[in-house]
Amino acid sequence: MTTAPATRPPAPAGTPEPAGSSPPAGDVAELARRTRAFVDDHVLPVERELVVAGRHMDDDIRVDLQRAARAAGVFGPLTPVGLGGLGLSNAGLAEVLEAAGRSLIGPTAVNCAAPDDGNMHLLAAVCTQAQAERYLHPLLRGETRSSIALTEPAPGAGSDPSMVRTSAVPVDGGWVIDGAKHFITGAEGAAFTICIARTEGGTTMFLVDQDNPGLRVGRRMPTLDHSAAGGHCEVTFADCFVPDDAVLGDVGAGLRYAQVRLAPSRLAFCMAWLGLAARAHEMAAAWITGRSSFGQRISDHGMAQAHVADNEIDIAAARALVRSVARVLDEEGLASSAARHGAAIAKTFVAEAVWRVLDRVVQLYGGLGICEDHLVARFLVEARGFRIYEGSSEVLRASIARRVLRAHSSPAPINPEEAR
Repeated sequence: MTTAPATRPPAPAGTPEPAGSSPPAGDVAELARRTRAFVDDHVLPVERELVVAGRHMDDDIRVDLQRAARAAGVFGPLTPVGLGGLGLSNAGLAEVLEAAGRSLIGPTAVNCAAPDDGNMHLLAAVCTQAQAERYLHPLLRGETRSSIALTEPAPGAGSDPSMVRTSAVPVDGGWVIDGAKHFITGAEGAAFTICIARTEGGTTMFLVDQDNPGLRVGRRMPTLDHSAAGGHCEVTFADCFVPDDAVLGDVGAGLRYAQVRLAPSRLAFCMAWLGLAARAHEMAAAWITGRSSFGQRISDHGMAQAHVADNEIDIAAARALVRSVARVLDEEGLASSAARHGAAIAKTFVAEAVWRVLDRVVQLYGGLGICEDHLVARFLVEARGFRIYEGSSEVLRASIARRVLRAHSSPAPINPEEAR
């Protein structure tokens, strides 16, 4: 049973792709500069208030910040120009989202935060025109938020999506979904959830309105990070009926469609967290230049300089890697094996490089580095999830290794005698 042709265009008819052709390089650089100015002027004061008060990001703040982003002309890096956005390619996004990522809540302010960014790519590539008008377009315009429900309590799906236990059974006129999910980012306050469920013959994606009586958003889980609007929640589907037109793409193709969002989503994470690491690096350099110990500025101590140099190296390497993979993604498309491989490499390296940078920054701040008044402690805590979200470093390393080794695999074991 399918709701759409097995072969489909890259996007629904009449629906622009979220990522398009970026403006010329000079214009992208100017847009990145304006995005940085917007973040510095409008977002950083809100971020400080949230961090110092220990508050979570919420939708009232999101709406206010996105209104200000529109006024500043920096809203919607992934949103097509025709829907009020910037329509950037991944290469353009690499510069602009790094500028937005200078704040923990900067990507949300410009409507390019997880999980919405990945869901925009997924919907644009898979959904029908009717689904685009109902779900994708409001998401691109910042009128709604979304979530995607894959991860489940043990023994359900975690790093291995093939272990999905949530089921969807066909009934007259639609499907009934049953199962439990957790760590569902943005579920609290989302307009809809993309539910990944097991069906006969494979795994299928369903668009479920959040007011569906069979969907219940439970508690917001008490995680280390506080900056995601809607938090990370427990979600239950109980006798949850959805009509046939709620199927996203083809029945049984859910895991294949999940691959569509992985590379751009992983790369967007890298861009944003790199921006935060670069900001923290700047903050630490200014801090140690203005402080003295043992008769000289801290910045004159060799060990402090080593931390600064190592941070500079990690940031430069991460930035070069991200921008290189962004170009591959633009040139070869979402389904490209090279783009997925590059995104896995980038996500693994950048997640660990960002952690190293932020850890050194905390060390350079000394005792005040563990006080959230100076923000860097919160940056470090928030960044810890980056090494797990969208694929843990361990799982990504296994995937990277398999791709490398496949290219060198022999069709039959080599006889040691013949190899001499």
